[in-house]
Amino acid sequence: MEFKNVTVEKILNVYFDGNVTSRNIIFEDASIKTLGLMLIGNYEFNTSKKEIMEITTGELDVLIKGENEWKNYKKGTSFEVPENSSFKVKVNKITNYCCSYIDTNG
Repeated sequence: MEFKNVTVEKILNVYFDGNVTSRNIIFEDASIKTLGLMLIGNYEFNTSKKEIMEITTGELDVLIKGENEWKNYKKGTSFEVPENSSFKVKVNKITNYCCSYIDTNG
């Protein structure tokens, strides 16, 4: 995965006492992705925009709000979370990810 002509914010986003971190990548069209790392553990996230999470290394189980079953994701897989929703993760192996934020309002 390689991005060209982007701006990378220097400040690290830190969640869950440093167990989840990410950096914002801003594209020429003003769209944003984050590149992040999740250490082994259980976490819950809320969404304001639709999110597409691509797993670049590692392994985790995901439960999206409104679904009944946990699903497993590994390197090379991805999942989508609707806007104004939430999802839980059980990180089984240290996981690198790329999250794309999709503006569905226009």
